[in-house]
Amino acid sequence: MRYFLLLAVVLCMAFEGSAAHVEWLTVDGAIGPVAQKIIAEGLKRAEESHAEALVIEMDTPGGLLSTTRLICRDILAAKVPVVVYVSPSGARAGSAGVFLTMAAHVAAMAHGTNIGAAHPVGIGGVGSDSSKTMSDKVTNDAAAFARTLAEKNHKNVEWAERAVRESISATETEALALGVVDFIAASRDSLLLLLDGRVVTVDGRTDTLTTASAGISETRLSLRLRILSVIADPNVAYILLLLGIYGLFFELYNPGAILPGIVGSLSIILAFYSLQLLPLSWAGLLLILLGIILFLLEIKVTSYGLLSIGGSIAMILGSLMLFEPHKTGIRVGLDVIILATIVTGLFFVFVVGMGLRAQRKKISTGKEGLIGETGVVADTELKKNKVQVHGEWWDARSDSPLQPGMNVRVVAVDGMTLKVEPLAKSD
Repeated sequence: MRYFLLLAVVLCMAFEGSAAHVEWLTVDGAIGPVAQKIIAEGLKRAEESHAEALVIEMDTPGGLLSTTRLICRDILAAKVPVVVYVSPSGARAGSAGVFLTMAAHVAAMAHGTNIGAAHPVGIGGVGSDSSKTMSDKVTNDAAAFARTLAEKNHKNVEWAERAVRESISATETEALALGVVDFIAASRDSLLLLLDGRVVTVDGRTDTLTTASAGISETRLSLRLRILSVIADPNVAYILLLLGIYGLFFELYNPGAILPGIVGSLSIILAFYSLQLLPLSWAGLLLILLGIILFLLEIKVTSYGLLSIGGSIAMILGSLMLFEPHKTGIRVGLDVIILATIVTGLFFVFVVGMGLRAQRKKISTGKEGLIGETGVVADTELKKNKVQVHGEWWDARSDSPLQPGMNVRVVAVDGMTLKVEPLAKSD
């Protein structure tokens, strides 16, 4: 009996291991180096688990063309079928998303989605012949790349080229009618039913998908990729940069606080790492630093608010330009920029300003705090002068003769003896 039970367990395990499943990966946001790592991880998991397919559920405004090429290369070299699914409703496959859709073995869209506008913009300067030539080169190269992908996967070649050259877009129903995508799927289950029986050519072989009853395995990203996906968000990278600047400035102007220095150092390190993953514009970063410098000058220079206004303008412009959104679609949210500008202005004008004023303020405690204070000579007997300062009796000495009742000013402190000088009548 035990042998039959053991055999049943082994058969169940074998059946479970061979059960059809699809690997499911979500890409939400701009296409950059982190998205490339995430998709590469998904492909690796799908191949190792012998999945029926890797489904990339995508919602992207676009991204870096260089990174997009690398992802398309990985998809074309994949050993499992890759399905790009533009979803959920309201999602889009803009710019770089068009190339990924064309590279996929099967493409689908949810209701209420759109695809297109793949023209590479913001290349070079404006108006010069050299910049126009460079722009034409990049556009022609991108158009040829889109045509190649569309031809390989039997999609609408003409539309793919026009999406690059003319920035045309299409809704899900238009894309289906034009042959840009293979079908419209309302849900995950609907997508799996539509994929079932689909014949695709992958890695030189022909496969027939069996997905009607396939399970869905969500790709579990490594801790490193999960952290990268968070800090590579442009809003998070921007906030980390500002937190780092706040912390370091606070520590410099208030030495010994420790915590702001630790938080600032960690934030600035994470910010610099995340900025390496994003298309950083040095002009934008320099404008942000200029804005901070103007806020600092406002503390020391009487400008009647002009420096603060200049700092706000520089910081807003720098924040808008920080990730070259005109080229990549990657940008910091406007609400985040406005809030950060207000907080930065308040931080430097009030917090740092209070610290500077405290440093410049005359010491008013301890013996050193007596310097500059006034008192009254009470006794000059026994060759010792006694003065009363702040209600306390002190031994005193002076280079000038002292008389009882004379008003004096403390000019130095020597142990328990004060050095004083008589006050002029005008004082």
